[in-house]
Amino acid sequence: MTAAGESAILDSMETRDDMDDGGERSWLGIPRDLGGGSAADDLSPEAARRWGQVLAARRIPCRTEPSPCGFRLLVPPALHAAALEELRLFEEENRNWPPPEPPTKGRGGSPFAPLSVLILLATFHNLTLLDLHLFGFSSPDWGALGNAHAGQILAGQWWRPLTALTLHSDGVHLLGNIALGAPFIVLLCRDLGSGLAWTLILSSGALGNLANALLQLPDHRAVGASTAVFGAIGLIAALSLRRRKHQVSWRPLLPVAAALALLALLGTGGEGTDLGAHLFGLVSGFFLGLLSARPLDRRGRPGPWGNRLLALASALAVLSSWVGALLLG
Repeated sequence: MTAAGESAILDSMETRDDMDDGGERSWLGIPRDLGGGSAADDLSPEAARRWGQVLAARRIPCRTEPSPCGFRLLVPPALHAAALEELRLFEEENRNWPPPEPPTKGRGGSPFAPLSVLILLATFHNLTLLDLHLFGFSSPDWGALGNAHAGQILAGQWWRPLTALTLHSDGVHLLGNIALGAPFIVLLCRDLGSGLAWTLILSSGALGNLANALLQLPDHRAVGASTAVFGAIGLIAALSLRRRKHQVSWRPLLPVAAALALLALLGTGGEGTDLGAHLFGLVSGFFLGLLSARPLDRRGRPGPWGNRLLALASALAVLSSWVGALLLG
């Protein structure tokens, strides 16, 4: 903004007593350090505007005039001491305003933890391809035991919604889910902490598989982590929506629109794509995100030990699901 424009803005704040030009020229300047002197120091446009508003609010006449390095703020001689005192009080009360943002738990974490889980998922996929014979037992049919078989889920095989998330039809399927999911999962783990993030991701994936089983034919089968990946997308959309709730515009709906666009772009194409699982994963993640947003606002994100316990609980949930599949399937 030009000096002339700044002067016009600052002049709009001026309040003057009825006095002649000679009286105005005799007004005293406000020093930058608010000391007892009367020499007018150069002020930045922002400082001159702010102090002018303070004096105007206290009904102390003031005016500004351009200077070589900014503006000078002038007041009548009789009110010079009162103006300095008001400005000192204002600066003292607002010394630490605005306050610094509180540290956010769980942010800025290393991406190693979420990526290591994805590497473990790839390792397990390779394990399912091996024909192992240990202690007299042959390798089980992992796909038959753990896929999201709609009829078997509704018949009480509780482990399938979770175990199906760890199975993939082939290496291309696995790599596609890792490539799609890694950015969203890393982002969510940095935002919430790995333990809470994986708990919500696995929960949304399992709920998505369960909801899909309720609406599919009894012989419907599905495998893959994509249900949980779209759950992560839904979680991010819900948490972003919660943060934008106070914005009075259509912008709070952007995260929802982005999530639906990703579903349309990435979750509906390709042979064998389970649109229902993707859709229900997205919806499950969205509602879990909305449910968790309020406690997160009130209590903050879990600390290091809380995240470790949640990570352990998530790992035990997957492990116990496979134990159930091997023993009861």
